Amino acid sequence: MAKGSSLKSILSALGANLGIALTKFIAAFYTGSSAMLSEAIHSLVDSLNSLFLILGHNLSMRGADKKHPFGYGKEIYFWTLLVAVSLFGIGGGMAIYEGITHIQHPEPIENVIVNFIILAISLVLEGISTYISYKELKKESNNKNFIAALNHSKDPSVFAVLLENVAAIFGLGIAFIGLSISWYTKNPIVDGVTSIIIGVILIAMSILLAYQSKGLLVGESADDELLDDVLEIANDNALVERVDTPLTMVLGPTEVFLALEVHFVKQSEFGAMIRTINSIEKRVMEKHPIVKRIFIESKCLDV
Repeated sequence: MAKGSSLKSILSALGANLGIALTKFIAAFYTGSSAMLSEAIHSLVDSLNSLFLILGHNLSMRGADKKHPFGYGKEIYFWTLLVAVSLFGIGGGMAIYEGITHIQHPEPIENVIVNFIILAISLVLEGISTYISYKELKKESNNKNFIAALNHSKDPSVFAVLLENVAAIFGLGIAFIGLSISWYTKNPIVDGVTSIIIGVILIAMSILLAYQSKGLLVGESADDELLDDVLEIANDNALVERVDTPLTMVLGPTEVFLALEVHFVKQSEFGAMIRTINSIEKRVMEKHPIVKRIFIESKCLDV
């Protein structure tokens, strides 16, 4: 994915979350709603996370050097893991704490209409940000369905923002329902319970994000489609007897490392083997520009 395309999702989320956080904090202070305060903390954490992603994205764009010969592409996965930790600890933890406190010391909600207006505005802004992120995800995954696209994505600038936005929309929906029930029943404890539910949603989303990031940080293989194409291209040569399963590793959102062991037919001429290897490399990189580094080991019994 191009640099500008990745940043588009992050910046749209950052702008939306900063505006939403400010209005939610004002509404929470004005009305005394625990659920609204939890939502304000959630939006503030999302804003911080967007800054983490921007930092990680910029650091990952550095070129290879002597100390890091494969570049810094994985840097963004480290910062995405920090996003998951902050979403878990600050967002989810504080929302649950605030909810428990409100249950222990319930206070009636005042001017609840203000909360409903802020929630409606927030839902519109989050919806716009989610739509932008989803479009980028679909573009990156060649229009796969949501779950398949999420699993396919290697770019936290897209999938992390989208997961945060989905959590935000669920949180807004829960906040709206909780505030409505609390207002209708005149029971402020419901507002505290709503805050706890929002916290649980944030923690669940942070665990999912951490799981996505861990696989990429540790070293995840490229998707099956790329592997199948590599095998097809390599086997489509008269001198190739067989090809072992390709070994790949995602080095960043836009870079994959490929190692391939090619077995040539007996008594293949050395120059022809070299030309075949060069042809395989060229065809793979033309069809999959994300493959930036290819190492091919050739084997022939009777050379």
